[in-house]
Amino acid sequence: MHHRTPPSKTGWPGLNVVIFSTCDAPRPGRTKTVTTPEIIDQIHELILEDHRISAKSVAEQLGISRERVGSIIHQDLDMRKLSAKWVPKCLSAEQKRRRCQSSEQLLEFFRRDPNDFLPRLVTMDETWLYRYDPETKQQLMAWRHNGSSSPKQFRVQKSAEKVLASIFWDQDGILLIDYLPKDQTINAEYY
Repeated sequence: MHHRTPPSKTGWPGLNVVIFSTCDAPRPGRTKTVTTPEIIDQIHELILEDHRISAKSVAEQLGISRERVGSIIHQDLDMRKLSAKWVPKCLSAEQKRRRCQSSEQLLEFFRRDPNDFLPRLVTMDETWLYRYDPETKQQLMAWRHNGSSSPKQFRVQKSAEKVLASIFWDQDGILLIDYLPKDQTINAEYY
């Protein structure tokens, strides 16, 4: 915010030029000493303790403005808040190691005979299939008298009824789609 200094006139007769300053003039209020290395470190520590902490919460804990916290996070710490990315599976270190071993074995089979590799390869994956038929807003509309309340529709859980499908395929297409029977678990015997 720029403070306007009083206009001054030149001392020349007949020449009335008004000069304004566009620089900030001193003004009362809180000084800009909030951005100190100590405050920056405190904000950084709070963020490292809880990556989901809000700037508002940081501001309340340190007793500084939300805007100043945002400025420190973005400009001094060069950080930004990102949404989590949904991934299909969270693999353990052991699962990752086994996948690397499997990939190395496949690569070795390919190196031995590239022409015979794809015809011998069968791949499998699993997916949950949900029995879920949501109705559109248009389908849920019902006639009512003026002044009566609108009808209620309860949400159906997607997982209310589901089945696990196992799909096997090779280079020519799908070999088998198997649906896991209800109340059965996948184990070595089932495979």
